[in-house]
Amino acid sequence: MTASKSLTDPSGDVDRPPPAAFSSYNRHTWKEIAHLLANLPCALVGFVYVVVMVTTGVALSVTVVGVPWLVLGLGGARLLGWSERARARGLLGVRIDEPSRLYVPGRRSGAGAKAAPGPRSGGGLGRLLAGLKDPVAWRTVLYEFIRLPWGVVTFSVTFVGLFVLWPVLPFIVRTLANADRAMVRGLLAPSDELERRIAELESDRGVVVDTAAADLRRIERDLHDGAQARLVALAMGLGLAKEKLLDDPDAAAVMVDEAHGEVKLALQELRDLARGIHPAVLTDRGLDAALSAIASRCTVPVTVTADLAERPAEAIEGIAYFTVSELLQNVSKHSAARSASVDVWRAEDRLMIQVRDDGHGGASLDGGTGMAGLAERLDAVDGLFVLDSPAGGPTVVTAELPWRRRGESQRG
Repeated sequence: MTASKSLTDPSGDVDRPPPAAFSSYNRHTWKEIAHLLANLPCALVGFVYVVVMVTTGVALSVTVVGVPWLVLGLGGARLLGWSERARARGLLGVRIDEPSRLYVPGRRSGAGAKAAPGPRSGGGLGRLLAGLKDPVAWRTVLYEFIRLPWGVVTFSVTFVGLFVLWPVLPFIVRTLANADRAMVRGLLAPSDELERRIAELESDRGVVVDTAAADLRRIERDLHDGAQARLVALAMGLGLAKEKLLDDPDAAAVMVDEAHGEVKLALQELRDLARGIHPAVLTDRGLDAALSAIASRCTVPVTVTADLAERPAEAIEGIAYFTVSELLQNVSKHSAARSASVDVWRAEDRLMIQVRDDGHGGASLDGGTGMAGLAERLDAVDGLFVLDSPAGGPTVVTAELPWRRRGESQRG
């Protein structure tokens, strides 16, 4: 984010007077004089605070209270930055927004704040690490270090100028005040959007890695406990049937018939497993057909409406498919609903999904139904997950995904 601009002054200094008034002692000049004279006491307070905070934090770093103390001190530095921005707004007319709140991994900010934190929110440790890496606080610390010598200069020049440089003092004051404006914009303006986005992406990368590892473990478990076990039993059954083929053909025929049933079950389990990895219908026919196939297996009647003139990126299709699949499983298992609906549409460069049921409601992101995991998965690809489930129902889940991930080519 950048400082907002005035229509009359492109520099963003709304209270700044026109050049013709520079040589006069108007209200703008007196505000700037007041700001420059206040620089020294404010700089002394800030400098002493950050020196004590940093040195104490370093000294205590060998103990368990060192990092929490430093994080607490950085939180105080944020407050110092807030007070300096307020002083600059009031006396220098620098119109800048406040920085965004501290980003904690697993908790979305801004538009994504509707998605509650998932299991990777990290608790106290996550907050400590986020506070320790807070770019807003560290820029404020740098600002306060720089301000002490600058405060001495501006206070001395302005104070002396009031008695011996009266005719040219407005020009001197304006020059010093412009330097202050530049310093505030450079170090205290909310230029942390990119830094916060990088922190979000680092956290999202961890979510993706954890999700992929969990999926691999699930596939391995399903293969081991399902199809693999059936194939082992099948091999043993066929071996016994081979031994009885000559001595007891009837018993061998029964065993071969049982083995045939085991083959069918193993094939069905392999098909289900392959569908869980990436369903063929999604690749061949797209979201509309794939979601209709999911709905047909739901124990609750489901209406599917897909208004998509073209297909999104393949990865986005897969995420949308598995999101709806898990939501409909929740409808079957937990909602006691009589009907449900799935709506999918495109809104500019976003893929929108809404799943609604008329069940008893009361679902939550921490209720053990996998909702938190869905929220994290969508968060990892810059998506949103919004749950509205009052007691008594209905339950409405709205998911939003980017239509096409950056760097992916358009599908034909």
